[in-house]
Amino acid sequence: MNQDKNYGLIPFNSSEIEHEYGSKVHILAEPFSQTVLAKIGHPETNLPELNHLMEFCYKTLLEKSVNSHFDKRVIQSETRMKAVSSAGVYWGQAIDPDTRAVVVDLARAGTWPSHSCFESLHYICSPQNLRQDHFYLNRKTNEKNEVIGLDVSGSKIGGAIEGAYVFFPDPMGATGTSLSYCVSHYKNEVKGKAKKYIALHLIITPEYIRKMTQDHPDVEIYALRLDRGLSPKDVLEATPGKFWDREVGLNENQYIVPGAGGIGEILNNSFV
Repeated sequence: MNQDKNYGLIPFNSSEIEHEYGSKVHILAEPFSQTVLAKIGHPETNLPELNHLMEFCYKTLLEKSVNSHFDKRVIQSETRMKAVSSAGVYWGQAIDPDTRAVVVDLARAGTWPSHSCFESLHYICSPQNLRQDHFYLNRKTNEKNEVIGLDVSGSKIGGAIEGAYVFFPDPMGATGTSLSYCVSHYKNEVKGKAKKYIALHLIITPEYIRKMTQDHPDVEIYALRLDRGLSPKDVLEATPGKFWDREVGLNENQYIVPGAGGIGEILNNSFV
């Protein structure tokens, strides 16, 4: 069998913006995705279009994170041309199908993203090595609509996480409180040691990054966009993270600015 050595080790470098938040934070430089994300946040975008746009963005996030972190191995795979030529066999690097992965649904905004990632992973991994878990949680607010905590109503976790890549697809990384809680639960309450924790977001804030990198410095964070729209002009003109203590991405109700509005409410058509 002929072997093209160019495919024995496939180089991959994710296109990311420069920042000073640390090596675990990956803010993708993707004009295509930025265009789609702008549509997601537009006030005239609604269901079912929002679902389709969201699915595209999460396939992009998943692809970049998988290419960067998943186990790989050289495979030999017959093609239809094998019937007419002994050279009709692909030889080269691919994702190891024995890789284990768990996708965590953070209901309610994370339900569709989690489902999309879980489905996509079946393209490359053996089904028996994949699982989807569910966490039911929401912001707890007071009468002024100020966030005062986290309301956790339950979870459905299907077993151990030993040697697995654990994904948290959560569209808006605002304060980091919810995700930090969930990661802590998996680390402290779920049997086994994960190979890696990976958070996938459409948009994150400097406040979110600070919370997550302090609580869980081992988590790989992937996002399509960093929003710090309430920061002073000189901060916005500087490299992200250079004046981290002066960066502001959340308003008084802890919603992201510019952000995308209430994604969870729109995805579920439930405004309560």
